[in-house]
Formats: sequence, C-alpha cells, structure tokens
Amino acid sequence: MKSEIVKDELIYTGKVCRVHKIGLRMDTGEVVPRDLVEFDNAVVVVPVLADGSVVLIRNERFAVGEDLYEFPAGKLDRRDEAPEDCASRELTEETGYTAGRLEKLGGFYSCPGAATEYLHAFAAVELTAGRQRLEEHERIEVELVGPERIDEMIRSGELHDAKSISAWAMWRLKERT
Repeated sequence: MKSEIVKDELIYTGKVCRVHKIGLRMDTGEVVPRDLVEFDNAVVVVPVLADGSVVLIRNERFAVGEDLYEFPAGKLDRRDEAPEDCASRELTEETGYTAGRLEKLGGFYSCPGAATEYLHAFAAVELTAGRQRLEEHERIEVELVGPERIDEMIRSGELHDAKSISAWAMWRLKERT
C-alpha cells in the first residue's frame, strides 16, 4: 500500500460496529480525512434443497426502510468462531433448516472503501427442515424459490441485497464447474 494511516481516532463504539476518523497520508504526502467502519466478519449462506430450489428469507432492514429478500447471514459471534460454525448457526436460526453439509464458496469484502467487513460465503446442502430459532426482535419469513426465479429477482431488482447477489453468483459459478 502506498498510503499510510497517520491518525486514528475511535469516535463511536456500538453493538455492531466501531467508527474511526482516519487521517490517511497519500503517496503525494497529503493527509486526507477518511471514515472507517470496523465490523466483525460475517457469513452468508445459499441453502439449496435436493430438488434444486433455494431457501430465501425476507428480512426487515430498518437502515434502508425495506423488507429485503436475502440469503441467511450473520456476523461471527466471537473473533475465534469458525465461519462454518457461524454459517450453520445462522442457517438454522433464520430458516429452521439444518445443513448436512456446508460447501465453502469463497468470500468478499462488503464495502472495502470504508468498512472492514469480510463475508465468508457457503452453500448449504442436504438440508433437513426444522423450526426457526429467531431472536425475540427478529421478524424473518422463509420462502422457497427456484433458481430461475432467483435470477429473475436479481435482474428485475426485486432482490437487491449485495451479499446475497454475490453469494448467488459464487454458487452459480461453482455449479457450472
């Protein structure tokens, strides 16, 4: 990296993030202000049933004022929690399904220009249905959708959650190999 952090002021610590005011020295010597949002890492899961259909959730997202279609996801509860364990937990909590097997699809940064969050993407297969284990404040609906419908939802903008689109693209690429 040619830039260097020369000032780092923690200005807020919340439940899901920490916000820093950064002074970034560029390769020209100029120090420019930047905001940095520090998140714990997270997972996103593409749950695939034996018939090829997938499990979507519809989740209230207050920050954007919408109920969004998404794949199950969540943050690692501890820095030492294995992403696979988190993926398994979040899948069951949000959908009620348990995976017989998790397949690592890859990973990606959610917003590398301003945030540290890295998402580990998984496919969950050999699913067994069960009951959701939602937290008291969560309102999540489960929907089973065919793969062609997911593609159409993305094309039309009906599904516009970046982590879900990214994980779906990774799954589709893996399917073709």
